[in-house]
Amino acid sequence: MLRRYSRLLGVQLRASSLLAMQYRGDFLLEGVISLFWTFTAMVPLLVVYGERQAIAGWSFGEALLVVGWFTLLQGVLEGAITPSLNGVVEHIRKGTLDFVLLKPADAQFLVSTTRFEPWRSTNVLTGVAIFVYSFHLLGRGPSIPGLLASVVLLGTSTLLLYSMWILTVSAAFFVVKVDNLTYFFQSIFDAARWPSSVFKGPLAFVFTFLIPLALMTTFPAEAMLGRLPLRALVAAVVGSIVFAFISRRVWLRSIGHYTSAGG
Repeated sequence: MLRRYSRLLGVQLRASSLLAMQYRGDFLLEGVISLFWTFTAMVPLLVVYGERQAIAGWSFGEALLVVGWFTLLQGVLEGAITPSLNGVVEHIRKGTLDFVLLKPADAQFLVSTTRFEPWRSTNVLTGVAIFVYSFHLLGRGPSIPGLLASVVLLGTSTLLLYSMWILTVSAAFFVVKVDNLTYFFQSIFDAARWPSSVFKGPLAFVFTFLIPLALMTTFPAEAMLGRLPLRALVAAVVGSIVFAFISRRVWLRSIGHYTSAGG
């Protein structure tokens, strides 16, 4: 079963890559635009830290690690998650999801791997470059345990992003238009560029437990700095699994409300 779905994923990745390379000019242009937007994401940080040395216990170099994780995950979101799942919304609107549901494979897997945007990989590379520059400013490198923990958190963060997007897309089975919801989700995700300790009161609770942005960017940054408690790492792993389970159950129930064009 695992081998079968691995082959399917490989086919989808090759198809997306070939499609992107057919328009090499667009491929390069989109890559440049992606880099531009990445650097604009750093402008608020530069402005704020131009006035002070530290914010909520985070120096500029440390906060830059959070921006690096935000940039990396934005590449994952816009390159590997959003393109396919936006297509699901169109299928639901047009009543053509039948073509997916009738295929001899898991529908959620198929709709999640339909399309990729390879040029978004520039965000991933830019995120890594930001990590290198951050530790250059800090005058040290990450510890080996911290790097291993951050790799684990990369997996949990990707799973959280995917699960939250599945929950958002599932709303399309019940409402006609979910564009506002997807824009709202992307706007909320923009807050992940800041360390979670910046947010106080209700916002701190929301961005840690309800919309776990802290688990996606702040926790990995703290892991690279070597100051993430083991219990926080375990909580991130468990929390991502719980979110994935909930999103799977919501998806399955949502399919039951689907009405095709012929129905």
